[in-house]
Amino acid sequence: MAVAVIMPKQGQSVETCIITKWFRKKGEQVTRGDILFSYETDKAAFDLESPEEGILLEIFFEEGAEVPVLVNVAVIGKSGEETQLFSPNQSEPDEYIASSASIASKAFNAVEAVEAVEAVEAAEATEAVEAVESVTVSDMRIRISPRAKRLAESKGLNYSNLQGSGPNGRIISSDIESTISGKATIKNAIPPSGDEYAEQPLTNVRKLIARAMLTSLQNSAQLTHHMSADVRHILEVRQRIKSNLINNINQQDITLNDMVCWCVIRALEKFPEANSHFLDDRIKTFNKVHLGLAVDTPRGLMVPAIRNASDLDLNRLSIELKSVADSCKKGSISPELIQSTSATFTVSNLGNYGVEMFTPVINLPQVAILGVCTIINRPANIENNIFGFVPYMGLSLTYDHRAIDGGPATLFLKEIKEQIEGFRY
Repeated sequence: MAVAVIMPKQGQSVETCIITKWFRKKGEQVTRGDILFSYETDKAAFDLESPEEGILLEIFFEEGAEVPVLVNVAVIGKSGEETQLFSPNQSEPDEYIASSASIASKAFNAVEAVEAVEAVEAAEATEAVEAVESVTVSDMRIRISPRAKRLAESKGLNYSNLQGSGPNGRIISSDIESTISGKATIKNAIPPSGDEYAEQPLTNVRKLIARAMLTSLQNSAQLTHHMSADVRHILEVRQRIKSNLINNINQQDITLNDMVCWCVIRALEKFPEANSHFLDDRIKTFNKVHLGLAVDTPRGLMVPAIRNASDLDLNRLSIELKSVADSCKKGSISPELIQSTSATFTVSNLGNYGVEMFTPVINLPQVAILGVCTIINRPANIENNIFGFVPYMGLSLTYDHRAIDGGPATLFLKEIKEQIEGFRY
């Protein structure tokens, strides 16, 4: 009996997905586990495996199509089987509805999005069948087997530009070994469009980011205040933590960003008007802080939320911040956590890039965002008119003037500064 290929539902808030690439054509033979097509939500990318073995009898949506979730995308079955009843435009018999629900329940979810697919590492006759993991690098899909990936990471090797010799160009362990021995083939990340420039189309994720940024600036009254915080105490704490890690003392690796986020949460508890959503005709102020963290990933900017961050101690907050950042970079973050409404306030840290001052853009409907800048040594009165150089961290608060006035915004930023300067651990 023919079976339908269903567009999975990646999270409660996801209503449609965009098909980015088909890997099989109508009429081709497929086996269970073959990758049929890739698709994207607003922030994450996935591959869909074939649920059954058979012939790809029909494809209802082409590349670039925006498909509602839980809708038939294709049909797999035996040659000559009827496919009309599986069309998304046709009514569906009861037995088919039951079959579709069963198949849909087995689809990938966002948390499991390691995008695995069975493949044979054909370069070595002794190698067994193993899963292939999809990795996204610079908006290009890199296919690499787990064994090859482990070998590359153990050698500190960047495999993003390697030309794979496995099935469908997948990178296998022999490719990594060839790279180590200096015999690998390197491919161009972006094919040249001419002698003077290179051109490539925008990815769907980049289009969505561009649209969100433009909408934010067009539909809110944004203003940025800048202030600096003395970080001598917080740097001392960080140095003590690093020493404990070196000496193998049981210590969570708490970073400067973790500590700054902790201070921001404490300041939000004193200034709840900044922990709000502006909803045109009303302001929703939250009792708990759901902290958003801007994460730079190969596919673009993501802002995952740490739900109920105000309930966490510093160690747990540090663990959660690392967890959501890693999930974003791997492409396995839950779509529910990267909705703009999931967080109540966002922190964007560009300090590691040496940025001294910037204007972060608010993630609507949030009413404010904090930009954390690099640390600069500045002359200051240490005590009794004795001057010396003191490390200061730049803080840039962008707020929506429709929701917060300049005075309260300045006092909120000053509270963040004081929380940082008075930090103890």
